[in-house]
Amino acid sequence: MSFRTGLAAGAGGALAVLSVRHLGRRALGGVVQRLEKRLERAVRDLTAKAEQGGPLVKAALAGAKALYEGKSPFRALLSFGWTALKETLARIFGRGRRGKPTNIVEQTDIGAPRRLVYDQWTLFQEYPSFMKNVESVDQADETKLNWKAKIFWSRRTWESTITEQVPDRHIVWRSKGPKGHVDGTVSFHEPAPNLTRVLLVLEYHPVGLFERTGNLWRAQGRRARLELKHFSRHVMMRSLTRPDEIEGWRGEIRDGEIVTTPK
Repeated sequence: MSFRTGLAAGAGGALAVLSVRHLGRRALGGVVQRLEKRLERAVRDLTAKAEQGGPLVKAALAGAKALYEGKSPFRALLSFGWTALKETLARIFGRGRRGKPTNIVEQTDIGAPRRLVYDQWTLFQEYPSFMKNVESVDQADETKLNWKAKIFWSRRTWESTITEQVPDRHIVWRSKGPKGHVDGTVSFHEPAPNLTRVLLVLEYHPVGLFERTGNLWRAQGRRARLELKHFSRHVMMRSLTRPDEIEGWRGEIRDGEIVTTPK
């Protein structure tokens, strides 16, 4: 065999090998694409079935999807655990239903005249300056207030309507909000001269998983107790030092309507 003949044969063999490899890659690519499509269909089918399954089924699906998306086994395990927790809590507390109301009763005695304590209470827009969770209070009129508060890492907004207000006696309100609401009454009593007892009665209506969980742990009651302490401290440390500057609203409200206005 001549040198040219051998060279041609070698080139032909190399081309044949390259062709086989190219065809192999194409075939392998087709197999991979078919497998990916089957896997996508399987994930979709599992997702549809998981909607009818229990917490562990949904958690397992979350872990499988995490692995499918290229996450590490550790992160997939975290997805599994977190989904299991959320689904279990959702089963316990329900989804989208309103929880049972929680009744909260708190009281505090303040060493100050009842009129001064009452007047300070009616200055709602000052609340953010001494209460921990209240961020803002916008008083639209004598009966309507818009509140914004921070609860843990989340913010809450709601509107309250004063339905009854008698100076130095009591204030009754109703409220509404997307994440639960609080209806309540605060009354002012005078067990002794220059001693005022503030009695706060709340009915908390939670909405949503987070709110119902907090309801179970009585977190709202603890917050109400804490804010009442902040109010008491503010009266003792600030209001008593400048009583002439405390000008509360002394009108009267009945059935949501103003029946008397301050003179």
